Amino acid sequence: MRLSKFITTTLAIIGILLSSACISYSGTGLVISSPDFTNGSVMPAKFTCKGNNVSPEIDWSGAPVNTKSYALVMVDSDAPGGTFTHWIVYDMPKSMILLPTHMSDLATIIGGTKQGTNDFGKIGYSGPCPPAGETHSYVITIYALDANLDLDPAVDVTRLIEVMEPRILELASMTVTYSTPTQ
Repeated sequence: MRLSKFITTTLAIIGILLSSACISYSGTGLVISSPDFTNGSVMPAKFTCKGNNVSPEIDWSGAPVNTKSYALVMVDSDAPGGTFTHWIVYDMPKSMILLPTHMSDLATIIGGTKQGTNDFGKIGYSGPCPPAGETHSYVITIYALDANLDLDPAVDVTRLIEVMEPRILELASMTVTYSTPTQ
């Protein structure tokens, strides 16, 4: 059953990334960033299982004018079985422009924003934790959506993508890496 979920999730993520080239963009273009690291850099240890395991600040701007809400997904693209989801946030209002450092692990947070269940089986953020000596890439993607998803809190990534896919106006991603130190 776990393999079936993995295949469905992987295919859905690939479909979203491939279909993004066909999305009609408006505005100046969605941009994602963080004051804690830059695209292509190494994630600081404090945001990982070897540090405080707290969520980093994530900022975005340039969404299409018809954006109604945002969703964010963070995945390990180098996990042994394919992608592994570390963070799911959705139903963020259009007025929201960042997720602050050290987000709560509650299913419903700031102004009705919801967090999903990651592949560790936890609600909220769980930081990078690759096997010792391995370097993994972590892709953080913000989605501008044309509606609120109105999903129950604690949804998993498969259900999120299924409901979100036809609502995506634009997306932007950044990638960071992390290597768990060897002892």
